[in-house]
Amino acid sequence: MNAALTAPINLVTTRPPWSQTFSSLKIRNYRIFASANLLAVIAVWMQRVAQDWMVLELSGSVTAVGITVFMQFIPSLVLMPLGGILADRYSKRLILMISQGAAGALAAVMAVLALTGHLQVWHIYVIAFVLGLVVVADQPARQVFVNELVGPAQLRNAISLNSSIFQMGGMIGPAVSGVLIMAVGGGWAFATNALACTVTVLSLLLIRSSELVRMPPVKRGKGQLMEGVRYALGKPTIYWPAAMAAVFAVFGLSLAVLMAAYANNVFDVGAGGYGLLNTLVALGALCGAIASTRIATLRLRGAMAAAGSYGVVLLIASRAPNMLTFGAVMVVAGFASLLFLTSANQLVQMSTNVLIRGRVMSLYIMVLIGGQALGGPLMGWLAENWGVQWAMVVAGGMPVLAAMVFGLALARRGQLALRLNLRSLSRPVFIVSKTG
Repeated sequence: MNAALTAPINLVTTRPPWSQTFSSLKIRNYRIFASANLLAVIAVWMQRVAQDWMVLELSGSVTAVGITVFMQFIPSLVLMPLGGILADRYSKRLILMISQGAAGALAAVMAVLALTGHLQVWHIYVIAFVLGLVVVADQPARQVFVNELVGPAQLRNAISLNSSIFQMGGMIGPAVSGVLIMAVGGGWAFATNALACTVTVLSLLLIRSSELVRMPPVKRGKGQLMEGVRYALGKPTIYWPAAMAAVFAVFGLSLAVLMAAYANNVFDVGAGGYGLLNTLVALGALCGAIASTRIATLRLRGAMAAAGSYGVVLLIASRAPNMLTFGAVMVVAGFASLLFLTSANQLVQMSTNVLIRGRVMSLYIMVLIGGQALGGPLMGWLAENWGVQWAMVVAGGMPVLAAMVFGLALARRGQLALRLNLRSLSRPVFIVSKTG
């Protein structure tokens, strides 16, 4: 059967009860995966904060932080579709074991260089680039492997829980990293990540192959990448979220670069303050991820509204007079960000046949991560040359503009109307049906 003609998986249209919020954790394989993933995400966040802060300390340049983001994400912009082909052809678990082993080795090298006092900015650039190559193989396999762990019935719940885990790690990791940097130096954050990668590989060995919901591997053939492109372009529930994700990634997901500038140049709160800001964003995002498990029906208008709301919140953040106000707004920003990212991810995955899902997800991840590769240095340059407040205005204004433009396009195609309610922080931008 041609995957491009296969209908999407049926969606649940009733709000799940609270007792089902963590239903996918009843599956043993997913419990093992999720537990190791929480530890790994905490460690990744620790490394990310330490890496950004050490670049800022070594170079004194916000642009250099943006370049680090670019080096880590540029391989995804160019090569991610190849990762999707690998995920469709080969064992996802084996790919993850290899990629996590490689990521652990890179973290160990960073730890040795930092702890011996030999770490330089160019070292971070090179290792960030090689880590980006690892991500090319890791991310499509990781996205598709969730379906093998839980099956289609629990896929939406597992995607939301994965987002919750990522944000819980983002809440804990930056705070721990900030303390470590001030107490003993950032090198120990890299060492922790190396250990966490080892734990992840061991956890994958504990997963029972007999309980996986396996799909037959796609045989090698010509035109498989273009088949994925045609499939994605043929479904509005794939290409509209991907288009919004492109704008969102370039401008909105460069928030970490801007927060480093706020912590260092505006509020003068140091590494501890930067870690706290990351933690506050993750706190809001964790709430957003949990809230996403309560959404009964996936809709394009909901995803667009969440993206527009995030932009409005960043516009408000640009006018924050002090650290307390800025931090409070960051909680709301994290909430809105995760509502969009989780909704978009669910729309793309649930609309894609499993036989081609690796390739489609690789294209979506390429847009999402590749956008950050372009946005990191762009927002860093804007912060240095225009001022960080104006850079924040751009970071928020572009998602708002895109949500309005895409909302109008959807209105012409699907009898929808865009509405603004600037009195509401939770839903300042939303889309409604003209017919009721």
